[in-house]
Amino acid sequence: MNGNSNSDKSPQCDLLSCKRIHIVGIKGTGTSALAEIFSAHGIVVTGSDIADTFYTDTVLKNIGIIPTLFDAANITDDIDLVVHSSAYKVDENPELIAAKKKNIPTLLYTEALGMFSESRFSVAVCGVHGKTTTTGILGTILKSLNFPSQILAGSAVTGFGGKSTLSIFHEGTDCDPIFLAETCEYQRHFMSFSPNLIIMTGVESDHQDYFPTYEDIRDAFVDFCSKLPDGGILVFCSDDPGAAEVANIVAKKRPGIVMIPYGESSSVYRLRYGEIKNGMQSFFVNDTEFAIRIPGKHIALDSCGAVALISQLLKARGVTSDEREKIRRGLADFAGAKRRSEIVAQVAGITIIDDYAHHPTAIEKTLAGLKEFYAGRRLIVDFMSHTYSRTAALLDEFAQSLKGADILILHKIYSSAREKPETFTINGETLFQRAKEYRPSPKETLYFEEILDASDFLMKELQPGDVLITFGAGDNWKLGVEIARRLEVRQ
Repeated sequence: MNGNSNSDKSPQCDLLSCKRIHIVGIKGTGTSALAEIFSAHGIVVTGSDIADTFYTDTVLKNIGIIPTLFDAANITDDIDLVVHSSAYKVDENPELIAAKKKNIPTLLYTEALGMFSESRFSVAVCGVHGKTTTTGILGTILKSLNFPSQILAGSAVTGFGGKSTLSIFHEGTDCDPIFLAETCEYQRHFMSFSPNLIIMTGVESDHQDYFPTYEDIRDAFVDFCSKLPDGGILVFCSDDPGAAEVANIVAKKRPGIVMIPYGESSSVYRLRYGEIKNGMQSFFVNDTEFAIRIPGKHIALDSCGAVALISQLLKARGVTSDEREKIRRGLADFAGAKRRSEIVAQVAGITIIDDYAHHPTAIEKTLAGLKEFYAGRRLIVDFMSHTYSRTAALLDEFAQSLKGADILILHKIYSSAREKPETFTINGETLFQRAKEYRPSPKETLYFEEILDASDFLMKELQPGDVLITFGAGDNWKLGVEIARRLEVRQ
């Protein structure tokens, strides 16, 4: 157990035997999804968080949960378990302090997720990039297959039912359901998960505040993949150097694990990119053609991984029928996830897109995909870098990843509560100056300290046919929403 939990008082019974669970920090994407799991199993769920409104408020309202503000009085004697986000500490949060006084067991969200995974045939989606998209694609395919499954994604997925982050499909129809979850490498949180099958999309340096070197984060993935049992399956992207290196190390440590590569370099599930036609990105896995409506070769690569994993899962469950048509239909039905190439608005001939990409590799691949998909249209990119440590470690990489924008707008760095900005020698303007060095026309690179300060410029600059993209894990998505509102008013 993690040191943030009352591990000596952790529940020894099945997690789902609890009658009442309270979640501290319930508005998080993972915790709100876990609330859906608990509610679906008949558990009474309550929760608390800060007053700010998030899209997960709608998710929670749909299952009858209205979060309260943090208050020790929320911890009543009838609560069997308190689950909390890692953002809240047992010796600081008033509710967690109250739970300790009442001798009510507490678990980190990741620990609760891990306990749930122990009771199912569990599939983990891991990787520095592409986790949410891959999880969403897999969930949509499983829905098309009418396969008994429970899915936990890191964002709302279109097609999972309204704006829900979790979808439960046909549980108990013909066999026990699988549990498929997006797992997080940060602070080695995924080590609480008990996987039977893993898909690993890519591994490279990230979360520098916790993993100072590439080797640190690589070793975390090695340790996680090594948790697979003998006969367990690791599906990995052979085109990604980090993922391939992790798989190679794991294969030597654990020869009993089955290695399944996918990608252009794979001879098992070989990817070949097709054309963009009728608003769909086509691709081939071996000799079978598929298509998906989300732009970008990186999405086709994630889709290839999903096809590989589903094929392995069907084999593991003894399904011998040819399910290619259902897989093809599931891929075609996937309409994206919130903040993943999400079309926010199409107004006055202008398309506004928001994307969570906050690492240079993700930005570069997503931008390339959008440029290909929206060929001939001007791409105006607004980027807000997240965390000082990541920006400092990858300054040149960030600057280069943004060079494909026709017009680039930058802002201050969106800090993390884990950091002290005054200890760093960089800021948003540092990235702005470096980005100009890689731009074909530095005059088309602009800096606005605050995100909404760019509104007037954009309202003058935007023309019909333009595509405005807000990138990042910060709150600059608000700029896209504001521009959409102002364009609507102006029409």
